Amino acid sequence: MTDERNFRSSYYEKVGCRGVEEKKSLEILMKEKPWDKVKLKQFCLRFTVPAAYRNLVWKVLLDILPVYPDSHQFVMEQRTEQYQDLLYAVELLELIDMNAPRSKILLEMWLLENEERKPPVFLETNFCSADTFIPIAETLLELYGDEVDVYWLCKSLTEVVKQMQRDIHKLKEAFYAMLEKEDGELFTHLCDINALEVLPLTKWFNCCFAGVLDDTSLTKIWDKLCSGAPKVLPFVAVMLVITLRRKILRAKNPEDVIKCVSEIPEQCEEVIANKAIDLWQYYGAQPQNDQLAKK
Repeated sequence: MTDERNFRSSYYEKVGCRGVEEKKSLEILMKEKPWDKVKLKQFCLRFTVPAAYRNLVWKVLLDILPVYPDSHQFVMEQRTEQYQDLLYAVELLELIDMNAPRSKILLEMWLLENEERKPPVFLETNFCSADTFIPIAETLLELYGDEVDVYWLCKSLTEVVKQMQRDIHKLKEAFYAMLEKEDGELFTHLCDINALEVLPLTKWFNCCFAGVLDDTSLTKIWDKLCSGAPKVLPFVAVMLVITLRRKILRAKNPEDVIKCVSEIPEQCEEVIANKAIDLWQYYGAQPQNDQLAKK
C-alpha cells in the first residue's frame, strides 16, 4: 500500500501535474492582504512549498515576518540590524574564533541573545540545545545564501523543538505503533534483538532529521514542521527504518541496527521523505497522529 501511494505521488510530480497548480494556489494566497495564516498552514500541510517561495513562507509561518506583506521589508531591516549587532558583539567579546564554522558562530550569537553562557539542556529529554541548533543551522546554510534568514529561521525552528520536548515520548509511541502496523515483521525483529529502544529517536526528532537526511528531502518535511505539525516526524522515522528493512533484518544485535540507520544510501533519502509524507497524509495527518499518540 505504501509503495502504491508513493508511486502515484511521484508520478504526478514527475509529469508536472501537481507543481504548477500548487504554485498558482500559493500565489493566490500570497496576493491577499493580510495573508491568511490558517490557509497558508493548510496549504503547507497538504502540498510541498515551491522552492522560490519557501524562505518567505517559512518566515511568515514562524512569525519572523508579519502577515502584512507591506511590512516585510521594514521588519527584515530590523531583523538584519539585530543580527549585525549580535555578530559584532560576539566578535568584540571574543566569544568564539571568527574563523570557526558559521553554524557555531550563529550558535554563539543565539546564546548571547538569550544571555546564556553555555547551550542549555532541554529538561524533559536532557538533550543539549546545541545538538538541535547546529545541525539545523548547517542545513539552512546549504539552503539559503542570506545568513540573516538562516539565523532567524534556525532560532525559530529550535524554539519549535524546545516546545516539542514534552511530547517526545508521544512521538516515540506513535513511531512504535505505526511501525508495528506498517511492517510487523520488522517490528518483531527489532524487539527480538532488543534493538527497538536503541534507535536514536530522540536525536532524530530533536534535530528534525538535519544531518540525517539531505537538504532537498528535509525541506519537504520542514514545510510540515513550520506549519505546526511536528507529528510528521515519527512517520519519517518509520519510513527510514522500513526503507532499510533488508539490512536491518540481517542485523543480529543493536549495534548492527545502529550501523544500518547511520549509513543511509543517498538515493534513499528523498524516497524516505516522500513516503513519510504520503503515509502521514494517508492516515489523516494531524488527527491520526493525535490518535496514535494516545495509544
